[in-house]
Amino acid sequence: MTGAEPISWIDMSLAALLLAINAGISLAFGMRLERSLAIAAVRMVLQLSAVGFVLKIVFAQTSPLWTALVGIIMALVAGFELISRQDKRLRTLVTFGLGSGTLLLVGALGTLYTTAIVIGPTPWYAPRYVLPILGMVLGNALTSASLVLQTLNDAAERDRGVIENRLSLGATRFTAFATILARALKTAMTPLLNSMSVTGVVALPGMMTGQILAGADPSGAARYQIVIMFVLAGASGLGALIAALGGVMLITDRRHRLRLGGA
Repeated sequence: MTGAEPISWIDMSLAALLLAINAGISLAFGMRLERSLAIAAVRMVLQLSAVGFVLKIVFAQTSPLWTALVGIIMALVAGFELISRQDKRLRTLVTFGLGSGTLLLVGALGTLYTTAIVIGPTPWYAPRYVLPILGMVLGNALTSASLVLQTLNDAAERDRGVIENRLSLGATRFTAFATILARALKTAMTPLLNSMSVTGVVALPGMMTGQILAGADPSGAARYQIVIMFVLAGASGLGALIAALGGVMLITDRRHRLRLGGA
């Protein structure tokens, strides 16, 4: 086998018929998700088709500036997605800046480390390597940062009295949030740890599956996936840490007081 079998529009239409299962469940239980399901499916098809078209153009370029431009756009979109998942109080330009900056930093570090040091393609900034890896790093960092901010915000509301008591006794904001920070970081890192535990036994990751379908040697595909899992673990942890520290600063002021409504 020298490459993946081509997939036609008819093939994709046949695959789309499987959505009838989801629609049937929605109808049977009165969930009213049929419209949302249809919109999500159409959006997914359009987005992936557009991405495939754009990447085909970018992959043909030799300048690293094109790769950097696409990477920055990806980080900004991820930052917007991050704040859209948060409580209304955190949907601010400051949060967007924190989220985009965190994701851009983590994405750049994780991707550059992987391409320039670990894998080492020539050139190391080849978009065929950089952009797919960046996309995976951003996706995992986005999930981690989102979970951290959500956990911090919920805990600040729920344990407000405890936090304010610690602050009134002279604790800094980071000391007052110490146990909450640990809980938030654990929550953010757990999904990837669970994924690492079952990878290769219960499930084959998307990257490895894609390489095998494209005709790559399974052993080589496995090594690539191992590298990626390690990179994603590091990126997830770093993204969660930066988001956690930034999140504490977002919900407290310079005098180390909570910024919650009604404070």
